[in-house]
Amino acid sequence: MSSRDVVFALVGYGGGGRFFHAPVVEGAVGTRLGFVVTNNPDRAALARAEHPGVEVVASTVQAVAAGAEVVVVSTPAATHTALTDEALDLGAHVVCDKPFALDAATAAATVERAAAAGRLLSPYQNRRWDSDLLTLRRVLADGELGDVVRFESAFERWEPTDPPAAGGGLLRDFGAHLVDQALHLFGPVAAVTAQTRGGDGTELEFRLQLAHAAGVRSELSGSWKQPVPGPRFRLTGTAGTFVVDSPMDVQEELLVAGRTPRADGAAWGSEPPSRWGALVLGGGPSRRVPSEQGRWPDFYTAFAAAVRGEGPVPVEAADAVRTCRVVDAAREAARSGEVVRLTD
Repeated sequence: MSSRDVVFALVGYGGGGRFFHAPVVEGAVGTRLGFVVTNNPDRAALARAEHPGVEVVASTVQAVAAGAEVVVVSTPAATHTALTDEALDLGAHVVCDKPFALDAATAAATVERAAAAGRLLSPYQNRRWDSDLLTLRRVLADGELGDVVRFESAFERWEPTDPPAAGGGLLRDFGAHLVDQALHLFGPVAAVTAQTRGGDGTELEFRLQLAHAAGVRSELSGSWKQPVPGPRFRLTGTAGTFVVDSPMDVQEELLVAGRTPRADGAAWGSEPPSRWGALVLGGGPSRRVPSEQGRWPDFYTAFAAAVRGEGPVPVEAADAVRTCRVVDAAREAARSGEVVRLTD
């Protein structure tokens, strides 16, 4: 720990804050988790037990007044905008979990607010540092697939209960990650079609077809009640296909099991060979492709460096607006059954 470490305050200590933010902040370079903000007595006690030395307070105001430089918002989706705006108004930099906002207009207003305040703002798109996505990017860079024509990406799982209402709906929740990854890989989207099962904000399943301006077509699916999940990724080019069958990045499993980046050190995010993807060129044999290590802590390392003026934020705030626009278009397309066209 250094005097130059950036002090973070985590707002919310439910599943997201407890598993996907607190240990990741603590495992990053140049960061210090100084505060957890919650007014739930049980969660406050849990935070104190699991993070000795971290101060638990009841409000963002208290945390910023006591020295928090960055506020991380990990609360129910409907509260994200109000809490992000509050933290910006208090003079803090902000990381906001997905969904960044419930619609694109609201997201754009928050991005403008941050710019006016001169504060850094970033959506927590940690899935850009998933092992499988990092490996897919390496395969793309190698060029063996030829010209990419189709990208298929799925977050599918079986859960016995319905999705939590706090997530804002499966399309906003899972969709925020899947759409961000597609935009990150292949750029702006010109047209969207979509199908959902369940009402707007209560979806159990969705399928999106994105026509990227560059010519690639992304087919994205999310499901809460799928007993046989599809491949996590299938990337098809003119010369071959790369497929990842394993359902989720190992970092999620490790964190939920109580493992941490700090404790695991250099071994963090390593996928076993049984979960490596496969590359097939033409009609040739399948070839296993060693996976990159997952690196969620890199998000917070980069954000801390940006606070100290040593680099850009890990994910631009404007990217959150672009993602929300595509999700908004998908909601409209699912309701109308029509193709929705976009201009970026």
